[in-house]
Amino acid sequence: MDSIAPKKRVLLIDDEARVRTSLKMVLEPAYEILQAADAQEGLEVFRKEGPDLVLLDVILPGTDGLAVLKTLRSESKMVPVIMLTGTKLVKTAVDAMKFGAADYLSKPFDVDELRLVVERALESLELQREVKQLRSQVVQRYAFHNLIGKSQGMQEIYAKIEQVSDSRTTVLVTGESGTGKELVAKALHYNSSRRDRPCIALNCAALPETLIESELFGHEKGAFTDATARRTGQFELAHTGTLFLDEIGDLSPVTQAKLLRVLQEREFTRIGGSQPIKVDVRIVAATNKNLDELVRKGQFREDLYYRINVIALYLPPLRERGEDISLLAKHFLAKRVEEEKRPRIEFSKDALESLARYPWPGNVRELENIVEQAFIWSQQATEITPEHLPSILKGDSRSSSLHDDTLAGRMSLEKAVMEFEREIILDALKRTNYVQTHAANLLGISRRMLKYRMDTLGIGRSEHAAAQDPEPAVQE
Repeated sequence: MDSIAPKKRVLLIDDEARVRTSLKMVLEPAYEILQAADAQEGLEVFRKEGPDLVLLDVILPGTDGLAVLKTLRSESKMVPVIMLTGTKLVKTAVDAMKFGAADYLSKPFDVDELRLVVERALESLELQREVKQLRSQVVQRYAFHNLIGKSQGMQEIYAKIEQVSDSRTTVLVTGESGTGKELVAKALHYNSSRRDRPCIALNCAALPETLIESELFGHEKGAFTDATARRTGQFELAHTGTLFLDEIGDLSPVTQAKLLRVLQEREFTRIGGSQPIKVDVRIVAATNKNLDELVRKGQFREDLYYRINVIALYLPPLRERGEDISLLAKHFLAKRVEEEKRPRIEFSKDALESLARYPWPGNVRELENIVEQAFIWSQQATEITPEHLPSILKGDSRSSSLHDDTLAGRMSLEKAVMEFEREIILDALKRTNYVQTHAANLLGISRRMLKYRMDTLGIGRSEHAAAQDPEPAVQE
């Protein structure tokens, strides 16, 4: 049986008993009514009972209703206060709103208007409470101490985040794809004084060159053929907050130059605009590429590199965080159990050993995806065993041979990791009938990143000879 929500509580502060009686008749039974005949009693009831809304008379014996309003606002900024008066002085209304009143009503009241004003004020309060609760949940989710990992590398990351989070200094987060760079960026934001301001994320590799500048800086109406209206860019949206630029190494030289100017001058101009726009934005950039090498090759501006590389945070790959694998796997599994309201399920010892042996070329993102798959395949089970894991993690697959060859010194770790990555990408392509977009989704990466890794690993059309589709490598 559904529980009945408690009634909202409305406090009436008015020295006229007749007015209080009238208000009580109008607002009951929809609300629980509390009453006070003067300022002192009203403040006592407010502090003791904690009402959801206050109806406050402007003229009270021995004091001014506006003074009471100031006191109420100093003690609670959220509870709405509606001022009541028998006069229609504009200055009084203006002062009331200036001191934080939610609304203003003149006596005698229109019953429908009174009910509507009270209802709207309480709806606004409820919305504020929901936003505050959601914001609190977001802060908790991205608090740096909730980044999962007990390894030395992660402990160093925690310490650095704590040290630099409240600075406006630009941070460059580096590490392989899937290591959790965006999570670090959000931890930096939500542990800073900017936590209540916007945190905007933009993947520079996910947008074509023709759109990236407009996405960053916005454009004016008519700036180009398809610019039918003004567009606000990410820099403007992130004003007073944080802008996370993921895969910054993929920016073109032209966009790099414009980004450098914004970082230097703290201002930009929309495409097609003429007026510079000042912004206060904390930049957190990330890349899985070697920016030093790109600078040497002339593919990344040296001055921009030094501008963004003020504080550097390196996220180690999962294969270097062996003690974190089971910790992360259990965390992801517990999260899915909670989301699906399923009975508790755990990993078997053999399953955890299989996870520990695998080199995780896709890092934490790949681990989360594999836990997701195992969770789905184990619907009727009480524990996750190796049988619920993809074949590449099982001891009877190619992974076992590579594992043994690496530990025996017959193959370098780098070569083994590349072979593992090649194998899992091919497995993902086969499972999705060689549709790259679907394979990328399965692996938890962008299609551009998948294509880049395929090219790096030499996965081409020759690999798809057994596929029935005539052009599997270019399907979308």
